[in-house]
Amino acid sequence: MIGLPKSTEFNRRIPNQKFYEKISVSPTLKRAFIDQIKAIYWRNKVAATTMNLAAGETVTELEVLEVKLNVQQLDEAVLRQIDKEMPYHFLFLLEYEGKYQAWTAYKEAAVTGSNAFKVGAYYHTDWLPEDELPLKVEGLSVDKVYENFVRQIAGDALQTDSEESLKESVEKDERRRQLQKQIASLQAKVWKEKQLNKQVQLNGELKKLRVELNQL
Repeated sequence: MIGLPKSTEFNRRIPNQKFYEKISVSPTLKRAFIDQIKAIYWRNKVAATTMNLAAGETVTELEVLEVKLNVQQLDEAVLRQIDKEMPYHFLFLLEYEGKYQAWTAYKEAAVTGSNAFKVGAYYHTDWLPEDELPLKVEGLSVDKVYENFVRQIAGDALQTDSEESLKESVEKDERRRQLQKQIASLQAKVWKEKQLNKQVQLNGELKKLRVELNQL
C-alpha cells in the first residue's frame, strides 16, 4: 500500500479479538472493536530486512495496518490499545467506503525498560483516496522514514525549519495544545468575572500565556 515496495508486503489478516481477548479491557472498548471494525490487515513491514534502509536506533520496524471500518468514526482508544499492546511502531490506514485516513502517534519506549511503549497524541489526515494520501517514503533509515511519516500526517502541526528532533517537535506541539486550552478557559473566566480588579489579574495571566504561545 501507499507505494511501498513489494518486498515489504505482509498481507495477513489479524483477528480483532487478538487485541483484547487476553487482557482486561473495558466493555466500551471491547464493543468498539466489535461494532466499529470490520477487519484488520497487517499490510506492510518497513524494516532494514525488507527495504534498502539502515536499521533504526529507536524504530526497529514500522508496521502498516489497514483497518476496515463499519462506521466512519473510530474510537481513538482502539488505536491506542493496539499501540500499547504491540512492541512496534504503527502507521494506521483507516478505510471506509473506499476513502482512507492515515493515523499515527509519536511512540517511544517507556522508562520501565520493558517492551511497553508510551504513546502520545494522535495525528491524522482527512478522508482521501488512497493515492492522494500525503505519504511518501523519505529517509535513509527506518527511524527517518517513521519520523517523516509522522510529520507528513501531522502537517503544519509538526513542520519546522530548525533541526529539532521529532520528539522536540511533538513536545512543542503538546505544549501549544495545552496553552490553547488554558487560554480558552481563562478567557471564559474573564467574560464571566464581574470584579474589575479580578479581570485585570486574569488578563495579565492571559497575556503571559499568549506571549508563550507566540514564541513556540
